[in-house]
Amino acid sequence: MEPETSDIWKEFDRNVVSHSAAHHIVAIAELRERNGYARVSDVARALNITRGSASLTLKVLKQKGFVLEAENRFLKLSEKGETVANTVIGKKHLIHRLLCEVLGVGEAAAEVDTCKIEHLIGYRTALRLAQFLRFFESDDPRARAFAEAWATHDSSCEHDPQEG
Repeated sequence: MEPETSDIWKEFDRNVVSHSAAHHIVAIAELRERNGYARVSDVARALNITRGSASLTLKVLKQKGFVLEAENRFLKLSEKGETVANTVIGKKHLIHRLLCEVLGVGEAAAEVDTCKIEHLIGYRTALRLAQFLRFFESDDPRARAFAEAWATHDSSCEHDPQEG
């Protein structure tokens, strides 16, 4: 059952973890991939936040079973945490590709907008986006025609959206 339009804003609260918590989980995954380990101080540095702030969020993530801490204080993700990290990283990759490769958005703007969007789109939307990108990059003549038409399309607007 689809939510009522007036209730859609409530969907944001139904995410498995908050936007901030997802960044902590992804930071652990990326640190472990790059360095082989992750500590609270490493997560704080990666996210450009204080160690205390990282500790507070990680404490909650440990309580909820997303993050595990070994006796040597190294952090790792539980199966649940790995699922969240892989989902967010996958969505991030798809959205970034759409913004840069299809829409031609600059790298800096794409990075910011990707971060804003990656935690908000649903699983089915991400799947459809992956299907679209596979089609867009395929040798299908319709995809080639679309890509060529898009590349030459006059994107000028009749009014400045900043003016309303």
